[in-house]
Amino acid sequence: METKKARKQIRKLYLLDGMGGMMIAGVSWVALLAARGFSTVEIGFAESIFHVASLIFEVPSGALADVFGRKKAMIYSNVVCLISSMLMILSKSFLGVAITMIFSALSYNLASGSREALAYDSLKGAGIEAEYDKFASNDLVIYEISTSLGTLLVGVALMLGYRKAYLIDAVLAVLCVLLANTFYEETTELQREKGVTERFREVTAESVAFLRENRRARTIILFNAAVGAVATLILFFLQAKLPQIGLPSIWLGPALFGMGLGSAVGAKAIALFSKVRYRMVGMLSLCGVLLAFGSIFTGAVLPILIGGFIGAFSDSFIEVRSDVVLNTMVPSNQRATLMSINSFTFSVVMMVLSPIFGLLFA
Repeated sequence: METKKARKQIRKLYLLDGMGGMMIAGVSWVALLAARGFSTVEIGFAESIFHVASLIFEVPSGALADVFGRKKAMIYSNVVCLISSMLMILSKSFLGVAITMIFSALSYNLASGSREALAYDSLKGAGIEAEYDKFASNDLVIYEISTSLGTLLVGVALMLGYRKAYLIDAVLAVLCVLLANTFYEETTELQREKGVTERFREVTAESVAFLRENRRARTIILFNAAVGAVATLILFFLQAKLPQIGLPSIWLGPALFGMGLGSAVGAKAIALFSKVRYRMVGMLSLCGVLLAFGSIFTGAVLPILIGGFIGAFSDSFIEVRSDVVLNTMVPSNQRATLMSINSFTFSVVMMVLSPIFGLLFA
């Protein structure tokens, strides 16, 4: 693969993630559900349903990407995102929301692992895989900034109402489908020489063997999931909590935007710590997330906002390093599957913690 062609593909992936991050209903779904009268406990269970579905879909979707191609997985991800948005428009009860969360999880699962695998293999095919750490950092920065811009518009989403907000998301999903259809990828040896059943069997067996024999990979996956889950849940539930403790609704969007920028800063800052051992990066991130969690119990807006920024910073700080380290360890044929196992672990932790956070924030 030509270097120019590989870098063009990377730019397309940046654009795709930027468009996904601007789905205003998707990034402010907690506030939209709260505005519709759902309690924080119900919202917590909705989040748990999302992650139960992720437990079911995550690894099979990664295997599908390895077997049939990452481009197809990215296209289907956005098709399902479109379906999810339309279902949320039609939902009138918690049952409807729960069903929508299942489709939302499937959309997330199809992209999870596929995006990273497509990027790494594109760069590797051009002999410039050393640029992957730059991609991982930049991609997360773009996603976090676009998501933060989306949360900045949370007030607009609330003003429009959930139906119009999700309609905007549906239009963006269609554009993402069209963009994903322009991707290209190299056919792997697995796809060229094996039948479908044999492909699935080989991907599954070799992925299990890799994790069983690689203790460091298991540790990184579990630690990254735990830190990320706590940081994510803090920011999710602050959408509903901040107005309750005195933050004017008009400032909710800017507050979420400011905290979200912590993720972008963390994703870029990790480049300054490229020579620092993973263990030290992990300890710094853990301390930051614990500080963010502790700030909640102050009951004061300013400490919580500062804590939220630090928590978001810490999450991206460890996520980018974990992504880079894992991709250098993973065999190409199982890359999407093993990256999906990373997300699978995150979903397990989120499934357990979501109802607990719902009760804490009630």
